[in-house]
Amino acid sequence: MSESNKPQEKILVVDDTPTNINILFHTLEQRGFKVLVASNGESAVERANIASPDLILLDIMMPGIDGFETCRRLKDGEQTRDIPVVFMTALTETVDKIKGFSLGAVDYITKPFQVEEVLARIDTHLTIERQRRELAALNNRLEEINASKDKFFSIVSHDLKNVFMYIPQLSDMLLENFETLSEEERREIVTRIRGDAKNTQNLFENLLHWSRLQVGSAKISPQAVELAPIVEKTRALFEEIARGKGVRIETNAEPGALAYADDNLVFTVLRNLVSNAVKFTERDGVVKVSATSRGESVEIVVKDDGVGMTEKTLGNLYKIEHARSSAGTASEQGTGLGLILVKEMVGKSEGELAVESELGRGTTFTVVLPAKA
Repeated sequence: MSESNKPQEKILVVDDTPTNINILFHTLEQRGFKVLVASNGESAVERANIASPDLILLDIMMPGIDGFETCRRLKDGEQTRDIPVVFMTALTETVDKIKGFSLGAVDYITKPFQVEEVLARIDTHLTIERQRRELAALNNRLEEINASKDKFFSIVSHDLKNVFMYIPQLSDMLLENFETLSEEERREIVTRIRGDAKNTQNLFENLLHWSRLQVGSAKISPQAVELAPIVEKTRALFEEIARGKGVRIETNAEPGALAYADDNLVFTVLRNLVSNAVKFTERDGVVKVSATSRGESVEIVVKDDGVGMTEKTLGNLYKIEHARSSAGTASEQGTGLGLILVKEMVGKSEGELAVESELGRGTTFTVVLPAKA
């Protein structure tokens, strides 16, 4: 953030001596601070609760409640306890300083004060406070990342467990009953095994992409990418699985339609969207994939006439804390993590992602990507 765009920091001056207030008010205003004033402890607590200043300069000797009691009340308040308090006092006894620090003050300025000393101490404590807030925000972000990571790996391990349970079971069934099974039954079992293997591969690829994005090691190289070949590559990847379910994949990619994006990211986005569409489409259903130029952008649409989603599911679609394993129309296993990855990748491509769905009527995902740098 540039200096011109930096929020104006607020300082509350609490003193019952007009001369002190005038000196501090004009000095601090000239340095670019917003100055708030209170002449006693009660009004200081009230103003601090309303205005949330970044720092408080607090006189100790005042009528009514003194500075010590004012500081205690500030530190007891939920809204004000983290605001740095610097005492201004003529008291020089060590016992008074210790009392102030025990109540939560961060520093002392001795009266009569020197303006440069006041400014130096203010700058020091505002810097410390900014760093404290930045560290707190960073800690919160790290906690969120760790929670997401734990949730992600929990879901992945659950899905892998399911896959590695079903594949051996289906393989054993095929081997033990090979001679008695009809050709159609054998083909159905092999198709199921292949589908589970493809889903597992998809899961591992998503895991690798997600982990690289989280640690910042994903290499993103945007360039002019023709979409038609990527659409056809995606169709070919899922053609056999879709055919095994009795689902058609129809593509309509405009020749020459270009997106300015990383080709691997575009393929990963399409792979996940088409995988989901096939997974949640019933037999005799259709999955349609199109890519169309829209001037400065390009629009990719993946539309199915499958089971659709409720409004509640739509609201939680990209939240990892709500991701869960959902069986497809042929009992395929899945997590919903692919859509979280899609959302993140579209964002990193400076694109937009929209979804429309109705329970029992199907789902449409629309990805808009820039056509030029």
